Amino acid sequence: MTRIPPLTDLPAWQALKTHHAAIKGLHLRQLFAEDAGRGQRFAAEAAGIYLDYSKNRITADTLRLLVRLAEACGLRERIDAMFSGERINLTEDRAVLHVALRAPASERILVDGIDVVPVVHAVLERMAAFSDQVRSGRWQGHTGRRIRTVVNIGIGGSDLGPVMAYEALRHYSTRDIDFRFVSNVDGTDFKEAVSDLAPEETLFIVCSKTFTTSETLANAHAARQWLLDAMVSSRAVRRHFVAVSTNAEAVAAFGIDPVNMFGFWDWVGGRYSMSSAIGLSTMLAVGADNFRAMLAGLHAMDQHFRRTPFERNLPVLMGLLAVWHANFFDARTMAVLPYDQYLKRFPAYLQQLTMESNGKHVTLAGARADYQTSPVIWGEPGTNGQHSFYQLLHQGTQLIPCDFIGFCQTLNPVAHHHDLLMANLFAQTEALAFGKTTEEARAEGTPDWLSMHRSFEGNRPTNTLLAERLTPHALGALIALYEHSVFTQGVVWQIDSFDQWGVELGKALAQRIMPELQAADRSPLAHDSSTNALIRRYVGIRDTRT
Repeated sequence: MTRIPPLTDLPAWQALKTHHAAIKGLHLRQLFAEDAGRGQRFAAEAAGIYLDYSKNRITADTLRLLVRLAEACGLRERIDAMFSGERINLTEDRAVLHVALRAPASERILVDGIDVVPVVHAVLERMAAFSDQVRSGRWQGHTGRRIRTVVNIGIGGSDLGPVMAYEALRHYSTRDIDFRFVSNVDGTDFKEAVSDLAPEETLFIVCSKTFTTSETLANAHAARQWLLDAMVSSRAVRRHFVAVSTNAEAVAAFGIDPVNMFGFWDWVGGRYSMSSAIGLSTMLAVGADNFRAMLAGLHAMDQHFRRTPFERNLPVLMGLLAVWHANFFDARTMAVLPYDQYLKRFPAYLQQLTMESNGKHVTLAGARADYQTSPVIWGEPGTNGQHSFYQLLHQGTQLIPCDFIGFCQTLNPVAHHHDLLMANLFAQTEALAFGKTTEEARAEGTPDWLSMHRSFEGNRPTNTLLAERLTPHALGALIALYEHSVFTQGVVWQIDSFDQWGVELGKALAQRIMPELQAADRSPLAHDSSTNALIRRYVGIRDTRT
C-alpha cells in the first residue's frame, strides 16, 4: 500500500479546514434561496436507491474538496485492492472479500491466486437445497415431524445480520415456519426463545466460524440439552442441529453431521457475513430466489461503488459527508431513521457495522489518531422516534446528522397510512433544515415570551434515501451502500476497518474471571479493588439464593 502522510498534514485536509471556517456560518435557508435547483443538483441514484443530500451544510466547493481528500487518501487504490483480493486487513493479514459472496458465477475474484467465486456458489447451492428441504417439509425431525420453528444461535454479526434481514424481509417470509434468534449469554434469552416450542419440530442453526465462541457455544449446549431432555437419544441432534462454521472436528464432536455444516472463509468478517452461509436462516425464511435477489442488490451497489466517479458515487458521498460532519462540525453521533417498520433492526445492524469497523484510535501507520473517527450510530423507526427523541434533534445543543430512509410504495396498504408516514418523513427533513425563526413564531400569534421556546434554528443536516419499495434487492443495495460508506470513512481516517481488537480484552478477562466465580474455595483475587469487591459481593449474594 502506498504510504500516505498523516491525515491532518494533507493539503486537502488543510484546504477543508479553511473552507469550513469560511462557510460554517451559512444556513440552509440561504443555500436553498440562492440556488433554486439545489434539491436536484445535490442528488444521485444507483441500484434503485435515490440519495438526496442537498440538506447538508455543503456547497459545490465542499464536495470538490472532499473528493480531493478521498483521492489524496488513496481511496481509489484501496477500492481496487479490496476487489482484487489483496490483504487490506493489515493487522490480521487477511483479504476482505464480502463482495465475492454476491458476485455472479461468471466473475473471477482471486485470493492468493485461487478463484473463490466457484466455492462461494457451491455453498449457496448447498444452502438452497437444504432450504428447499426444510421449507417443503421433506426435512423431518428425529420423530418424523416437520420443522415448524428455526432458532438461529449466534452473536455479533452472526446474529445482527440474520435478525435484521429476517425482520426486513418478513413480508416475503414463509408463514409455515417461525424464526427466532438467540444471542445473549443471559439464560433468559434462550429460555424465552424456546419456552413455547416443541423440540420435535425445532431446528437450531449454530453460527460460529471457529465453533469456539463462548456465548454461542453456551447457548448451543443449552439447546442440545433442551432437545435431549425431550428425546433422550443423542442421534436426535443430527436432525435438529446444523452448523455454519469452518471447524468440522468441533461440529462433529457436538453431534452435528458435518454434511450439515455450511462453511465460509477467513476473508469474510463477521459484520460483513450476512450474505454468506451466516444468512442460512434468511434463506430458510424467504426462499433461495429472494435470497439471490438480495445478493443481486448487494452486487449492484458493489459495482456502482467500484466503477462510478466519486462525485456521483453514493457510498463515497455518504462516507465523505460523515467525515465532514465528524471532523469539521464535531458531530459525535449520527441517527439512522427508517420510515418502514420492517427496518426496525436496521439501526442496530448499522451500529455494529459502523462502530466495530471504525471505532479505532490507532492508524495504519501505528500512530494515535488526533481526530475523531467513528460516530455513535443510533436510531428507531419513524414515526415512533418522533414521539421519543426528535426533540433533541430539533432543539438540542448537539448537532446530530440524520439519515432518513423511505419507500415510495408500501408493502402493506392500509387506508392512507403510507401517505401519512411519508408526509412525516418529508416534514422532518424540512423542519430540521429550515427550522422556524422567532419572527415566524410571533407571526403565528405566539406571545413574545414564548417565541424562543417555539422557534427552531434549523440548519441540521440530513440525507434522504428513497427506493421504490422494500424488496430483497433494495435491502441488499442499502446494506452494501452502508458497508462501502463505512469503508470510505475508514480509508480517509487511515484506519483498518476490518479488524476488531477492541472486543478481545474484555473476552480474555471474562475467561479469567469465570473460574474464579465457580471455584469451590475462595482464593485471593488479583484484580483491582473495585473488581475484587464486585466479584465478592456477587458470589456472596448468589450463594445465599434459596
